[in-house]
Amino acid sequence: MKNLSFILLLTVFIACKQKPKPADGVEETRTSGTVSMLVDESFSEVLADQIEVFKTDYPDTKFTIIEGNEQKILPTFLNDSVRVIILSRMLTADEDKMYRNRSIVPKTSRFGIDGIALITNNENPDSNITVNEVIEILKGSATSGKQLVFDNAYSSTLRYFKDLAGIKALPAKGIYTLQTNNDVIKYIAENKNFVGVVGVNWLIDNKKGMAVYLEKVKMMGVKNLKGKKGDDQFYKPIQANLINGIYPFLRNIYIINAEGRDGLGSGFATWLVSPRGQLIVLKSGLGPHKLASRDFNFKNTN
Repeated sequence: MKNLSFILLLTVFIACKQKPKPADGVEETRTSGTVSMLVDESFSEVLADQIEVFKTDYPDTKFTIIEGNEQKILPTFLNDSVRVIILSRMLTADEDKMYRNRSIVPKTSRFGIDGIALITNNENPDSNITVNEVIEILKGSATSGKQLVFDNAYSSTLRYFKDLAGIKALPAKGIYTLQTNNDVIKYIAENKNFVGVVGVNWLIDNKKGMAVYLEKVKMMGVKNLKGKKGDDQFYKPIQANLINGIYPFLRNIYIINAEGRDGLGSGFATWLVSPRGQLIVLKSGLGPHKLASRDFNFKNTN
C-alpha cells in the first residue's frame, strides 16, 4: 500500500509539472509555435524566402508578418505590441532602454548585407554616378540635372541617404517619393531622366509580373568619396561587391528579438545566421553575414 501511495503521489506531481499545451496543441519552443514579426518592407522578399524554407524544416510554426516602412513599424515594436522586428539598423540607446526598463534585454543579430542600387532607364546613356553627386542632389545643390526617386517618404532607404548627406529635410527640387520599391522600378522603366533608388533584392528576386519593367532598367555604377573604399572606379551592387564592401551604398539587415523568452523568435534568429539560413541570403543576391568555410579532404591513393 505504501508503494502504491508513493506511485500515486509521484504521478500527480509529474502531471502538475507538465506545461499546459496551447489550444492548437502546438508547444511554444524555438522550432514550434507562433511568432508575430514586424518587417521593414525593403526586406520582405528575402525574409519570405527564409520563412518558406524554415517552415519546411519546422512545419509546426506559424509566422504573422506585419510589413511597413521603418517609421510605421518601429513605434509598434517600441510600445511592446510586437517583440520581433527586421530593420536596417540597430536600436538607439534610448530605444534599447525602453525595453530594458521592462526587464527585457533586446537581442540583435545581423544576418545579411543589403546593397542600395541606383537604377536608370536602359535608354539613358549615362549609367554612372558618384556618391558626391548623390549628396549634392540631396542637399539641393546639384547642377547635373539628375533627380532621385525613392520608394516612400518614411522608408529606411530615404533615412539612410538623409543620414549620408547630413540633412534633416529634403530640398524642394530633385527628390521624389512614391510608395514601394516596385513603384520606383516601374517609374524608371517608363521615364528616362531619373535615377531610382531601390534595394538590390528587388532587382534580383522579384515577382514575375515585374519582369517587363526590370528589362527596361539597368543598375548604375557608383564611385565612392575620395579616400574611402571604392573610390578608384565605378562599382555596381553585384554580390561580390557587397561581400567585399567595395560598393558604396551598403547597409546591414538585423533581426531584433525582445520576446524575453526562449521561443520561436529566438529560434528563427539563430537559424537566420546558421549555414542553411546564410545560404538563402547568398542565393538571394545579398551579402551573407558570414560565409561558410569549405573544407576539402585529400586522400593519398598511392
